[in-house]
Amino acid sequence: MVSLTMIARVADGLPLAASIQEDEQSGRDLQQYQSQAKQLFRKLNAQSPDRCTLEAGSMNFHYVIAQGVCYLFLCEASCPKKMAFAYLEDLHTEFYEQYGKRVPTVTRPYSFIEFDTYIQKTKKSYIDGRSRRNLGSINSELQDVQRIMVANIEEVLQRGESLSALDTKASNLSSLSKKYGSDAKYLNTRSAYAKVAAVCVFFLTLIIYVRFWWL
Repeated sequence: MVSLTMIARVADGLPLAASIQEDEQSGRDLQQYQSQAKQLFRKLNAQSPDRCTLEAGSMNFHYVIAQGVCYLFLCEASCPKKMAFAYLEDLHTEFYEQYGKRVPTVTRPYSFIEFDTYIQKTKKSYIDGRSRRNLGSINSELQDVQRIMVANIEEVLQRGESLSALDTKASNLSSLSKKYGSDAKYLNTRSAYAKVAAVCVFFLTLIIYVRFWWL
């Protein structure tokens, strides 16, 4: 199983901390994922969405941006998104408390590599069975994660499309979807009124017919 957690400064993509878990057969894949993560960090900017899921085949990159720092987690696509984002929020809280004031001034990559100890411990607590059963209580403390942009890592990295542009497209699609829903509701309402009016006209015609032709 491949699992990768990386923390980087958004301003310049400088890696600040990392934690890697791999099996004997995942070495080449892991190098590719690490390279993709570093490329992604270099593409981030102030306009990038603060929550995003990037699909990479059978794996997903999830990231959270907070206080100028990106927290990224690579895991299997079957991993629940809410658990992944809860894990990243946990890392953010602890990392910012320990190193937040030092982040803008460091110049050496992986200046906070000792944070790996906390990453490993926290990841284990989220992955084990007890954490899965208690996911409901985790979710109650987690900020709303319903609006998460989803894209493909290859589209972002190889085609050179910025995350901010993708987020704009996602927002536009969401707006169009809402407009379509509103228009459909309006048309359904008009259709219902038309049916009621047709029934009223029918009965009114029937009453007039009976009154003047049969009485």
